[in-house]
Amino acid sequence: MSRLTSPERIALALVVALTALAGAANYGAWAPVPRFALATLALAGLAWVVSFATEQLGERFGPGVTGMLQSTLGNLPELFVVIFALKAGELVVAQTAIVGSILANALLVLGLVIVIGARRSPDGIMRFSSRLPRDTATLLLLAVFIIVLLGLSLAAHDPASHHVKVISAVGAVSLLVVYLAWVIPYLRSDTAPPEGYGGPRLGLGVTLTLLFLAGGASAFVSDWFVNGLAPAIAVLNISQAFAGLVIVAIAGNAVENVAGLVLAYKRRSDLAISVVKNSVAQIAAFLFPLLVLVSFALSTQLTFALAPVYIGALALTALTLSQVTGDGEAAEFEGWALVALYVILATFTLYE
Repeated sequence: MSRLTSPERIALALVVALTALAGAANYGAWAPVPRFALATLALAGLAWVVSFATEQLGERFGPGVTGMLQSTLGNLPELFVVIFALKAGELVVAQTAIVGSILANALLVLGLVIVIGARRSPDGIMRFSSRLPRDTATLLLLAVFIIVLLGLSLAAHDPASHHVKVISAVGAVSLLVVYLAWVIPYLRSDTAPPEGYGGPRLGLGVTLTLLFLAGGASAFVSDWFVNGLAPAIAVLNISQAFAGLVIVAIAGNAVENVAGLVLAYKRRSDLAISVVKNSVAQIAAFLFPLLVLVSFALSTQLTFALAPVYIGALALTALTLSQVTGDGEAAEFEGWALVALYVILATFTLYE
Protein backbone atom coordinates (compact mmCIF):
# COMPACT_ATOMS: atom_id res chain seq x y z
CA MET A 1 0.00 0.00 0.00
CA SER A 2 3.04 2.25 0.39
CA ARG A 3 3.08 2.99 -3.34
CA LEU A 4 -0.42 4.40 -3.38
CA THR A 5 -0.59 8.14 -3.92
CA SER A 6 -2.27 10.35 -1.36
CA PRO A 7 -5.37 10.94 -3.55
CA GLU A 8 -5.69 7.18 -4.05
CA ARG A 9 -5.52 6.53 -0.30
CA ILE A 10 -8.15 9.19 0.33
CA ALA A 11 -10.37 7.71 -2.37
CA LEU A 12 -10.06 4.20 -0.88
CA ALA A 13 -10.93 5.51 2.58
CA LEU A 14 -13.95 7.31 1.13
CA VAL A 15 -15.14 4.13 -0.60
CA VAL A 16 -14.89 2.18 2.66
CA ALA A 17 -16.85 4.90 4.49
CA LEU A 18 -19.56 5.01 1.80
CA THR A 19 -19.90 1.23 1.80
CA ALA A 20 -20.27 1.19 5.59
CA LEU A 21 -22.89 3.95 5.46
CA ALA A 22 -24.77 2.16 2.69
CA GLY A 23 -24.90 -0.97 4.84
CA ALA A 24 -26.10 0.99 7.86
CA ALA A 25 -28.77 2.67 5.75
CA ASN A 26 -29.98 -0.65 4.35
CA TYR A 27 -30.12 -2.62 7.59
CA GLY A 28 -31.23 0.41 9.57
CA ALA A 29 -34.23 0.92 7.26
CA TRP A 30 -33.38 4.53 6.45
CA ALA A 31 -35.65 6.58 4.19
CA PRO A 32 -35.64 5.34 0.56
CA VAL A 33 -33.92 8.35 -1.04
CA PRO A 34 -30.78 8.51 1.18
CA ARG A 35 -30.61 4.70 1.22
CA PHE A 36 -30.64 4.58 -2.57
CA ALA A 37 -28.18 7.49 -2.91
CA LEU A 38 -25.64 5.92 -0.55
CA ALA A 39 -25.86 2.54 -2.27
CA THR A 40 -25.35 4.19 -5.65
CA LEU A 41 -22.29 6.14 -4.48
CA ALA A 42 -20.83 3.06 -2.77
CA LEU A 43 -21.32 0.97 -5.90
CA ALA A 44 -19.61 3.59 -8.05
CA GLY A 45 -16.73 3.78 -5.57
CA LEU A 46 -16.27 0.01 -5.55
CA ALA A 47 -16.31 0.04 -9.34
CA TRP A 48 -13.41 2.52 -9.27
CA VAL A 49 -11.46 0.24 -6.91
CA VAL A 50 -11.93 -2.73 -9.24
CA SER A 51 -10.95 -0.57 -12.21
CA PHE A 52 -7.79 0.63 -10.46
CA ALA A 53 -6.79 -2.86 -9.31
CA THR A 54 -7.54 -4.32 -12.74
CA GLU A 55 -5.18 -1.85 -14.38
CA GLN A 56 -2.44 -2.82 -11.92
CA LEU A 57 -3.05 -6.50 -12.65
CA GLY A 58 -2.94 -5.76 -16.35
CA GLU A 59 0.69 -4.72 -15.95
CA ARG A 60 1.54 -8.33 -15.01
CA PHE A 61 -0.61 -10.44 -17.32
CA GLY A 62 -2.12 -10.23 -20.76
CA PRO A 63 -5.48 -8.55 -21.34
CA GLY A 64 -7.27 -11.91 -21.59
CA VAL A 65 -6.35 -13.08 -18.09
CA THR A 66 -6.93 -9.63 -16.63
CA GLY A 67 -10.28 -9.18 -18.33
CA MET A 68 -11.45 -12.63 -17.25
CA LEU A 69 -10.64 -12.02 -13.60
CA GLN A 70 -12.20 -8.58 -13.62
CA SER A 71 -15.33 -9.87 -15.34
CA THR A 72 -15.67 -12.72 -12.88
CA LEU A 73 -15.62 -10.29 -9.97
CA GLY A 74 -17.79 -7.77 -11.79
CA ASN A 75 -20.46 -10.41 -12.45
CA LEU A 76 -20.89 -11.34 -8.79
CA PRO A 77 -23.81 -8.89 -8.36
CA GLU A 78 -25.77 -10.64 -11.13
CA LEU A 79 -25.22 -14.02 -9.48
CA PHE A 80 -26.56 -12.88 -6.12
CA VAL A 81 -29.42 -10.80 -7.55
CA VAL A 82 -30.71 -13.73 -9.63
CA ILE A 83 -30.45 -16.24 -6.78
CA PHE A 84 -32.25 -13.89 -4.37
CA ALA A 85 -34.94 -13.21 -6.98
CA LEU A 86 -35.53 -16.91 -7.65
CA LYS A 87 -35.77 -17.63 -3.93
CA ALA A 88 -38.46 -14.95 -3.71
CA GLY A 89 -40.30 -16.39 -6.72
CA GLU A 90 -39.52 -13.35 -8.92
CA LEU A 91 -38.88 -15.19 -12.18
CA VAL A 92 -39.34 -12.12 -14.40
CA VAL A 93 -36.78 -10.13 -12.41
CA ALA A 94 -34.33 -13.07 -12.50
CA GLN A 95 -34.68 -13.56 -16.27
CA THR A 96 -34.48 -9.89 -17.16
CA ALA A 97 -31.51 -9.36 -14.83
CA ILE A 98 -29.50 -11.97 -16.76
CA VAL A 99 -30.69 -10.90 -20.21
CA GLY A 100 -30.24 -7.26 -19.22
CA SER A 101 -26.67 -7.91 -18.09
CA ILE A 102 -25.81 -9.45 -21.46
CA LEU A 103 -27.45 -6.63 -23.40
CA ALA A 104 -26.14 -3.84 -21.17
CA ASN A 105 -22.57 -5.06 -21.60
CA ALA A 106 -22.85 -5.98 -25.28
CA LEU A 107 -24.65 -2.79 -26.36
CA LEU A 108 -24.46 0.06 -23.84
CA VAL A 109 -21.08 -0.50 -22.18
CA LEU A 110 -19.30 -1.78 -25.28
CA GLY A 111 -20.79 1.05 -27.33
CA LEU A 112 -19.53 3.71 -24.93
CA VAL A 113 -16.11 2.02 -24.73
CA ILE A 114 -15.86 2.13 -28.54
CA VAL A 115 -16.94 5.79 -28.62
CA ILE A 116 -14.26 6.78 -26.10
CA GLY A 117 -11.61 4.50 -27.60
CA ALA A 118 -12.22 5.82 -31.12
CA ARG A 119 -12.12 9.44 -29.94
CA ARG A 120 -8.82 8.82 -28.15
CA SER A 121 -7.29 7.20 -31.22
CA PRO A 122 -5.31 9.51 -33.53
CA ASP A 123 -7.15 8.30 -36.64
CA GLY A 124 -10.58 7.90 -35.02
CA ILE A 125 -10.55 4.09 -35.17
CA MET A 126 -10.33 1.91 -32.05
CA ARG A 127 -8.20 -1.17 -32.74
CA PHE A 128 -7.99 -4.36 -30.68
CA SER A 129 -7.32 -8.07 -31.03
CA SER A 130 -10.10 -9.72 -33.03
CA ARG A 131 -9.87 -13.14 -31.36
CA LEU A 132 -11.95 -12.39 -28.26
CA PRO A 133 -14.74 -10.58 -30.17
CA ARG A 134 -15.07 -13.55 -32.54
CA ASP A 135 -15.01 -16.05 -29.69
CA THR A 136 -17.59 -14.04 -27.74
CA ALA A 137 -19.90 -13.92 -30.76
CA THR A 138 -19.63 -17.71 -31.12
CA LEU A 139 -20.45 -18.34 -27.44
CA LEU A 140 -23.34 -15.87 -27.52
CA LEU A 141 -24.72 -17.45 -30.71
CA LEU A 142 -24.59 -20.87 -29.04
CA ALA A 143 -26.65 -19.60 -26.10
CA VAL A 144 -29.03 -17.83 -28.48
CA PHE A 145 -29.43 -21.05 -30.51
CA ILE A 146 -30.91 -22.80 -27.47
CA ILE A 147 -33.09 -19.82 -26.56
CA VAL A 148 -34.46 -19.39 -30.11
CA LEU A 149 -35.26 -23.09 -30.53
CA LEU A 150 -37.15 -23.16 -27.24
CA GLY A 151 -39.03 -20.01 -28.19
CA LEU A 152 -40.08 -21.50 -31.54
CA SER A 153 -41.09 -24.76 -29.87
CA LEU A 154 -43.26 -22.99 -27.31
CA ALA A 155 -44.85 -20.79 -29.97
CA ALA A 156 -45.72 -23.85 -32.10
CA HIS A 157 -46.85 -25.92 -29.07
CA ASP A 158 -45.02 -28.93 -30.47
CA PRO A 159 -44.22 -32.02 -28.34
CA ALA A 160 -40.82 -30.65 -27.26
CA SER A 161 -42.52 -27.63 -25.69
CA HIS A 162 -43.67 -29.88 -22.85
CA HIS A 163 -40.09 -30.63 -21.83
CA VAL A 164 -38.62 -27.15 -21.37
CA LYS A 165 -36.86 -27.97 -18.09
CA VAL A 166 -35.12 -31.07 -19.48
CA ILE A 167 -34.07 -29.25 -22.65
CA SER A 168 -32.79 -26.32 -20.57
CA ALA A 169 -30.77 -28.65 -18.35
CA VAL A 170 -29.16 -30.38 -21.35
CA GLY A 171 -28.51 -27.00 -22.97
CA ALA A 172 -26.97 -25.65 -19.76
CA VAL A 173 -24.55 -28.57 -19.46
CA SER A 174 -23.63 -28.26 -23.14
CA LEU A 175 -22.93 -24.54 -22.77
CA LEU A 176 -20.75 -25.09 -19.71
CA VAL A 177 -18.71 -27.78 -21.47
CA VAL A 178 -18.12 -25.52 -24.49
CA TYR A 179 -17.25 -22.55 -22.26
CA LEU A 180 -14.65 -24.56 -20.34
CA ALA A 181 -13.24 -25.92 -23.60
CA TRP A 182 -12.79 -22.32 -24.73
CA VAL A 183 -11.66 -20.52 -21.60
CA ILE A 184 -8.84 -22.84 -20.47
CA PRO A 185 -6.72 -22.63 -23.66
CA TYR A 186 -7.68 -18.97 -24.05
CA LEU A 187 -6.21 -18.09 -20.67
CA ARG A 188 -3.13 -20.25 -21.20
CA SER A 189 -2.35 -18.46 -24.46
CA ASP A 190 -2.56 -14.98 -22.96
CA THR A 191 -0.25 -14.61 -19.98
CA ALA A 192 2.42 -12.28 -21.34
CA PRO A 193 2.47 -8.82 -19.73
CA PRO A 194 1.85 -5.88 -22.07
CA GLU A 195 4.74 -3.88 -23.48
CA GLY A 196 5.22 -0.18 -23.19
CA TYR A 197 4.09 0.35 -19.58
CA GLY A 198 6.09 0.97 -16.46
CA GLY A 199 4.94 -2.05 -14.51
CA PRO A 200 2.62 -2.32 -11.49
CA ARG A 201 2.95 0.02 -8.51
CA LEU A 202 1.21 -2.40 -6.16
CA GLY A 203 2.29 -5.86 -5.06
CA LEU A 204 0.36 -8.82 -6.43
CA GLY A 205 -1.07 -9.67 -3.01
CA VAL A 206 -2.39 -6.14 -2.47
CA THR A 207 -3.84 -6.00 -5.98
CA LEU A 208 -5.69 -9.31 -5.63
CA THR A 209 -6.94 -8.32 -2.17
CA LEU A 210 -8.39 -5.09 -3.56
CA LEU A 211 -10.02 -6.97 -6.42
CA PHE A 212 -11.65 -9.66 -4.30
CA LEU A 213 -12.77 -7.32 -1.52
CA ALA A 214 -14.23 -4.76 -3.92
CA GLY A 215 -15.83 -7.43 -6.12
CA GLY A 216 -17.37 -9.21 -3.14
CA ALA A 217 -18.57 -5.98 -1.56
CA SER A 218 -20.16 -4.91 -4.85
CA ALA A 219 -22.42 -7.95 -4.68
CA PHE A 220 -23.83 -6.86 -1.32
CA VAL A 221 -24.04 -3.20 -2.29
CA SER A 222 -25.91 -4.15 -5.48
CA ASP A 223 -28.50 -5.88 -3.32
CA TRP A 224 -28.77 -2.77 -1.13
CA PHE A 225 -29.14 -0.70 -4.30
CA VAL A 226 -32.08 -2.82 -5.44
CA ASN A 227 -33.67 -2.63 -1.97
CA GLY A 228 -33.45 1.15 -2.02
CA LEU A 229 -34.77 1.33 -5.54
CA ALA A 230 -37.85 -0.82 -4.97
CA PRO A 231 -39.95 1.96 -3.36
CA ALA A 232 -39.10 4.27 -6.26
CA ILE A 233 -40.21 1.63 -8.75
CA ALA A 234 -43.56 1.32 -6.99
CA VAL A 235 -44.07 5.09 -6.88
CA LEU A 236 -43.13 5.60 -10.55
CA ASN A 237 -45.10 2.50 -11.65
CA ILE A 238 -42.14 1.08 -13.59
CA SER A 239 -42.52 -2.45 -14.96
CA GLN A 240 -40.57 -5.39 -13.53
CA ALA A 241 -39.10 -5.95 -16.98
CA PHE A 242 -37.67 -2.42 -17.13
CA ALA A 243 -36.38 -2.67 -13.56
CA GLY A 244 -34.60 -5.95 -14.23
CA LEU A 245 -33.38 -5.39 -17.77
CA VAL A 246 -32.32 -1.77 -17.41
CA ILE A 247 -31.97 -0.57 -13.81
CA VAL A 248 -30.67 -3.74 -12.13
CA ALA A 249 -28.51 -4.60 -15.16
CA ILE A 250 -26.83 -1.20 -15.27
CA ALA A 251 -26.32 -1.15 -11.49
CA GLY A 252 -24.97 -4.68 -11.48
CA ASN A 253 -22.58 -3.86 -14.31
CA ALA A 254 -21.23 -0.68 -12.73
CA VAL A 255 -17.84 -2.38 -12.34
CA GLU A 256 -17.57 -3.12 -16.08
CA ASN A 257 -18.97 0.33 -16.89
CA VAL A 258 -16.27 2.20 -15.01
CA ALA A 259 -13.39 -0.18 -15.75
CA GLY A 260 -14.05 -0.37 -19.48
CA LEU A 261 -14.52 3.38 -19.92
CA VAL A 262 -11.44 4.30 -17.88
CA LEU A 263 -9.27 1.80 -19.74
CA ALA A 264 -10.58 3.01 -23.12
CA TYR A 265 -9.79 6.61 -22.16
CA LYS A 266 -6.24 5.54 -21.28
CA ARG A 267 -5.91 3.91 -24.74
CA ARG A 268 -5.71 0.41 -23.27
CA SER A 269 -7.91 -0.86 -26.10
CA ASP A 270 -7.25 -4.60 -25.78
CA LEU A 271 -7.82 -4.57 -22.02
CA ALA A 272 -10.93 -2.37 -22.30
CA ILE A 273 -12.49 -4.68 -24.90
CA SER A 274 -11.42 -7.75 -22.91
CA VAL A 275 -13.17 -6.50 -19.76
CA VAL A 276 -16.49 -6.04 -21.58
CA LYS A 277 -16.31 -8.99 -23.96
CA ASN A 278 -15.28 -11.43 -21.24
CA SER A 279 -18.29 -10.32 -19.24
CA VAL A 280 -20.66 -10.96 -22.16
CA ALA A 281 -19.19 -14.41 -22.83
CA GLN A 282 -19.17 -15.33 -19.16
CA ILE A 283 -22.79 -14.34 -18.51
CA ALA A 284 -24.15 -15.99 -21.66
CA ALA A 285 -22.15 -19.23 -21.64
CA PHE A 286 -21.30 -19.70 -17.96
CA LEU A 287 -23.42 -17.71 -15.51
CA PHE A 288 -26.77 -18.22 -17.26
CA PRO A 289 -26.43 -22.03 -17.66
CA LEU A 290 -24.96 -22.35 -14.16
CA LEU A 291 -27.96 -20.53 -12.68
CA VAL A 292 -30.33 -22.74 -14.71
CA LEU A 293 -28.82 -25.79 -13.03
CA VAL A 294 -28.67 -24.17 -9.57
CA SER A 295 -32.33 -23.13 -9.83
CA PHE A 296 -33.47 -26.76 -9.76
CA ALA A 297 -32.61 -26.69 -6.06
CA LEU A 298 -34.69 -23.54 -5.50
CA SER A 299 -38.42 -22.88 -5.28
CA THR A 300 -38.52 -21.25 -8.74
CA GLN A 301 -36.82 -22.83 -11.77
CA LEU A 302 -34.98 -20.76 -14.34
CA THR A 303 -34.97 -21.98 -17.96
CA PHE A 304 -33.91 -20.71 -21.37
CA ALA A 305 -37.53 -19.97 -22.25
CA LEU A 306 -37.84 -16.19 -22.64
CA ALA A 307 -40.38 -13.69 -23.93
CA PRO A 308 -40.26 -13.20 -27.74
CA VAL A 309 -38.96 -9.61 -27.51
CA TYR A 310 -35.91 -10.75 -25.50
CA ILE A 311 -35.28 -13.67 -27.84
CA GLY A 312 -35.21 -11.26 -30.77
CA ALA A 313 -33.02 -8.78 -28.90
CA LEU A 314 -30.43 -11.44 -28.01
CA ALA A 315 -30.36 -12.90 -31.53
CA LEU A 316 -29.92 -9.51 -33.18
CA THR A 317 -27.31 -8.48 -30.59
CA ALA A 318 -25.21 -11.57 -31.34
CA LEU A 319 -25.27 -10.77 -35.07
CA THR A 320 -24.52 -7.08 -34.44
CA LEU A 321 -21.52 -7.86 -32.24
CA SER A 322 -20.03 -10.05 -34.96
CA GLN A 323 -20.50 -7.26 -37.49
CA VAL A 324 -19.14 -4.40 -35.39
CA THR A 325 -16.15 -5.96 -33.60
CA GLY A 326 -15.32 -9.11 -35.57
CA ASP A 327 -12.65 -7.38 -37.67
CA GLY A 328 -10.72 -6.03 -34.66
CA GLU A 329 -11.55 -2.37 -35.17
CA ALA A 330 -14.49 -0.01 -34.70
CA ALA A 331 -15.32 3.60 -35.50
CA GLU A 332 -17.11 6.03 -33.20
CA PHE A 333 -20.42 5.83 -35.09
CA GLU A 334 -20.48 2.05 -34.54
CA GLY A 335 -20.24 2.65 -30.81
CA TRP A 336 -23.14 5.08 -30.97
CA ALA A 337 -25.09 2.51 -33.01
CA LEU A 338 -24.74 -0.02 -30.17
CA VAL A 339 -25.86 2.57 -27.62
CA ALA A 340 -28.85 3.44 -29.81
CA LEU A 341 -29.90 -0.22 -29.94
CA TYR A 342 -29.85 -0.36 -26.16
CA VAL A 343 -31.93 2.81 -25.85
CA ILE A 344 -34.52 1.38 -28.25
CA LEU A 345 -34.66 -1.88 -26.29
CA ALA A 346 -34.97 -0.04 -22.96
CA THR A 347 -37.92 1.89 -24.38
CA PHE A 348 -39.62 -1.37 -25.31
CA THR A 349 -39.21 -2.79 -21.81
CA LEU A 350 -40.66 0.37 -20.29
CA TYR A 351 -44.02 -0.65 -21.76
CA GLU A 352 -43.76 -4.39 -21.26
